[in-house]
Amino acid sequence: MLFGSRGGAVPVTEKNANKMWGGRFAQSPAEIMQEINASISFDKVLAPQDIRGSKAHAAMLGETGIITRADAREILRGLDQVAAEIESGSFVFARELEDVHMNVESRLKEIIGPAAGRLHTARSRNDQVATDFRLFVRDAADSLIRSIGELQGALVEKAEVHAGTVMPGFTHMQSAQPVTFGHHLLAYVEMLGRDRGRFVDARRRLNECPLGSAALAGTSFPIDRQKTAEELGFDRPMANSLDGVADRDFALEILAAASITAMHLSRFAEEIVIWMTPQFGFVRLSDRFTTGSSIMPQKRNPDAAELVRAKVGRVAGAFQGLLMVMKGLPLAYSKDMQEDKEATFDALDSLRLGLAAMTGIVRDVEPVAETMRAAAGRGYSTATDLADWLVRELKMPFREAHHVTGSIVKAAEDQGLDLENVPLEAMQAIEPRISKGIFSVLSVENSVKSRKSYGGTSPQNVAKMARNWAKRLEKEAAGR
Repeated sequence: MLFGSRGGAVPVTEKNANKMWGGRFAQSPAEIMQEINASISFDKVLAPQDIRGSKAHAAMLGETGIITRADAREILRGLDQVAAEIESGSFVFARELEDVHMNVESRLKEIIGPAAGRLHTARSRNDQVATDFRLFVRDAADSLIRSIGELQGALVEKAEVHAGTVMPGFTHMQSAQPVTFGHHLLAYVEMLGRDRGRFVDARRRLNECPLGSAALAGTSFPIDRQKTAEELGFDRPMANSLDGVADRDFALEILAAASITAMHLSRFAEEIVIWMTPQFGFVRLSDRFTTGSSIMPQKRNPDAAELVRAKVGRVAGAFQGLLMVMKGLPLAYSKDMQEDKEATFDALDSLRLGLAAMTGIVRDVEPVAETMRAAAGRGYSTATDLADWLVRELKMPFREAHHVTGSIVKAAEDQGLDLENVPLEAMQAIEPRISKGIFSVLSVENSVKSRKSYGGTSPQNVAKMARNWAKRLEKEAAGR
């Protein structure tokens, strides 16, 4: 019997009792309450992590004597069976049980009976979900770290092959100075190296275990939090039980790293899209990474790159969304935090797909060297080389050399000539001391060869940097 709101006794019946909440609630939730409250449609992906956490918790309960070893063994046996059913696809997730935790526990009870009820001793769904989510994000981070390395490897391989393939370098999307295609690709290797470092750094910070924080205040049972933390591969238990259940910084930090990575992928995808246009014609992609048009038979669309470019919206949106969820929450747990998962799952999966697609694009793409080289020579891109020659050979102050070079560029423009085709006499009319040696720096090939400073675009530099990166990635993949 339960007391009603007016103090009278209310009989507990199958119809109005809430099975999950036991004796406190006499009626089932409204249909719309069930609709907004249930998370099983998306949090079922946490099942492997939920079972891992439950197995570690059950083993600890048995070893500390909080439950009998026999019950602990039964729980572990039952959890193994649940895991096998989920893996095989035969497990049926029930919406009325709300979430993955209650679905697993309910099936466990069907398998082993009353002993299943002992699994939740010294544990709350608050620290349970915090642990599951942390394990999931950690697993995702490990996978993304590997995927970033694979993309870097593809870029490095392509960069070494094209260490000397000349292309225009741009500022403001205007021809600036000649660079090499290999040098351009290595710029993204550097960006992705920082991305990888952010994931590694965030992964190290998240590797603390909330399990044992219980609802928010810890527990009076003599649990061994160090043991469960070690069993789950965490460095240590979280030091404050309130923080243990309330923290989602780990997800925010991974999403921030993911957003920056997705932005880098988007920048590169944008360049692929531009380079594929007939107006540029810098690169070709095969049928494997392009699509056609339903009406225009001549079209070859770089859809894979366009979709990679679009993914940044989903990833960055997830970061902003979770930031807004968390910004006004007092300690400790609030149901708002159920909204931490769905967008995070989607964002990390979107980034995984984007990385895989871009890796395929890089391996598939081939530069059109003759088109790139011709474009590199347009727009007076070796003007800086001319100015540098004036400084180096005539000891001219750079600002004066800049002015003289500008005058020569204008003369070339007036005559419709490239710089390397301007007659020596025309240049001497502007600066009499210029000699025929000037022509040694006006070709795009000589321009890129001269950029030998550390980090510069000379083919020699690019080839060396590509080899260095290849060795570094090999060591990182081996875990050294």
